Amino acid sequence: MTISRRQFEFAALAALGSVSRASAQATATAKDVSWLADVQRPPRQLPADAPRLSSLLVDARGDRVRNAGDWRRRRDEIRVGWQQFLGEWEYPRRPPDYEIISTDRTPQVTRRLIRYSSERNVPVEAYLLEPLRRSNVLRPGVVVFHSTVDHTIRQPAGLEGDPTKAWGLRLAERGFVVLCPRCFLWDGTLPANYLAQVKRHEERHPAVRGMAKMLYDGRRALDVLQTIPGVDPDRLAAAGHSLGAKETLYLAAFDERVKAAVFSEGGIGLHFSNWDAPWYLGLRPPGHDHHELLALIAPRPFLIVGGDSADGAKSWPFVARALEAYAMYGRPYRVGLLNHGQGHKVPPAAEGRVYQWLETYT
Repeated sequence: MTISRRQFEFAALAALGSVSRASAQATATAKDVSWLADVQRPPRQLPADAPRLSSLLVDARGDRVRNAGDWRRRRDEIRVGWQQFLGEWEYPRRPPDYEIISTDRTPQVTRRLIRYSSERNVPVEAYLLEPLRRSNVLRPGVVVFHSTVDHTIRQPAGLEGDPTKAWGLRLAERGFVVLCPRCFLWDGTLPANYLAQVKRHEERHPAVRGMAKMLYDGRRALDVLQTIPGVDPDRLAAAGHSLGAKETLYLAAFDERVKAAVFSEGGIGLHFSNWDAPWYLGLRPPGHDHHELLALIAPRPFLIVGGDSADGAKSWPFVARALEAYAMYGRPYRVGLLNHGQGHKVPPAAEGRVYQWLETYT
């Protein structure tokens, strides 16, 4: 018997009930966004190029994951495999000190340009944004990554570019402490030479992929954020559009300090975007895809935002498979796909839901 792609995805969702009963049950303690069910609803029709993804509940030996203990072993297997593929180097024990380069203010936010060393003798610049309004409680913190634009960190800091991508400024206005770090592909000179930056990285760390460098830098950004007075170290998040979405995915997957995340038009599938570029992965690991990283993020809230460009209806199979992992922790399953269908941008309605997701779950 053959089934359609749509029937296959509905069958995967239907199986979640039995998986959930076999898993450890989690108690919902936080309020959910009112539209959570909407982003967990399959599209009416899957595109022809939507991938068929392997089940997360079958391990490398072909054995079925049947309970929480099996899942913990399967999750460790996924993590170790990806870490070996990416490559790693020794991680510092202490957070970096930072210096303030300049300061300005909006009516609601203090915005500082800061510099710190991510690696030894490898400086990073970032905007640090803090609400002017005083608070008697610790604030949530969020790392907001910029997209592929030469004005880099000025974009999320609200200083240049599309105002619907000024997420750092808008989140600071909503009470977050925000860090917007510059991706290593830019060193302050223009035009940017990505390949030159990758070569410098490889000279320092042979056989370590560019995405591992972005992950390392994202983790160092979290380190800095945790040192800011008034930040709740247990309420950290990450978000980004396009390039920034890619950095968000890997940071959320490999650093559990990230309690909630938003991935906008990054191309969740390995064949949806230029993941094989030398500054990302260099090649696509055969037999693997990013639903495995979504499994590492579970049960933490993760929202994919698509516009039927890099992401959209074709991204649904990743959510369907991720729900298998989320079900191992019990309801509610806080993962979903918001498809605004307006291309590789962030329309105002979708922008508002980005903020709602982070405010609700961080």
